[in-house]
Amino acid sequence: MQLLDGKHASEQIKNQIAEEAARFFEESGRKPHLVAILVGNDGGSETYVASKMKNCEKVGFKSSLIRYDVDVTEEALLEQIRKINLDPEVDGLIVQLPLPKHIDPEKVTETIDHRKDVDGFHPVNLGRMMRNLPCFIPATPYGILLMLQAYNIDTTGKHCVVVGRSNIVGSPMSILMARNASPGNCTVTLTHSKTKDLKSVVLQADIIIAAIGKKNFVTADMVKPGAIIIDVGINRETSDVTKSGYKLYGDVDFENVAEKASWITPVPGGVGLMTIVGLLKNTLASARKEIY
Repeated sequence: MQLLDGKHASEQIKNQIAEEAARFFEESGRKPHLVAILVGNDGGSETYVASKMKNCEKVGFKSSLIRYDVDVTEEALLEQIRKINLDPEVDGLIVQLPLPKHIDPEKVTETIDHRKDVDGFHPVNLGRMMRNLPCFIPATPYGILLMLQAYNIDTTGKHCVVVGRSNIVGSPMSILMARNASPGNCTVTLTHSKTKDLKSVVLQADIIIAAIGKKNFVTADMVKPGAIIIDVGINRETSDVTKSGYKLYGDVDFENVAEKASWITPVPGGVGLMTIVGLLKNTLASARKEIY
């Protein structure tokens, strides 16, 4: 078993991004600028946004955080998004999910200008991705592609089984792994909670991408020897033994599956770190007008 170490891969890529951001600053006189909007004070969201802001600073980007109380109206939030859309000094805009129940996340996503949608969730970006056109790829799937590249993993002709069909990870990941590109060129099976005999399907996989949101869902008896395991899950549980008061678990039973895998991502320290790299790469591409 070899570890797909997100810390190692992300640090290498962030060094490249920092060099390119410095060049962009020399040529344009400004830094790539990412704006994040955070509604409420969900613990996980606070942590994710703080990490994104810190990483922006590390690679030489400008970052701005706009905070709203949990009772902000939907219209006030949408109005702020429209204002940022028109600001030529802003290259990327993300609205941290989840949002309070009275705010429609689809409406929020569609209000963001697709040319600043560095999370890659806008229907225009998803449609262009489907057609293999230049676009902002959703940050987590993009991070997974970057990790596979960083470790020179050849995916061509492999059978990739994606576990979970969310719009954020599972569905776009299945499209990206099937397209005529590298990484890609896989035969892809997209599975989910209604898949019959899920275990036997996953057992056929050369590459397993687990993104179903259930702790230790993929067990050793679902994995064939030598499989490549990408664990997207981040399941938080309270813990008395950690400083933070909680412990993170993946969607894969790491301890037992690792013995059968050829490559495997840890949780934490795997895909989560690469998601931020995907976001930074999209923001830099937006600043340089590489896509739109």
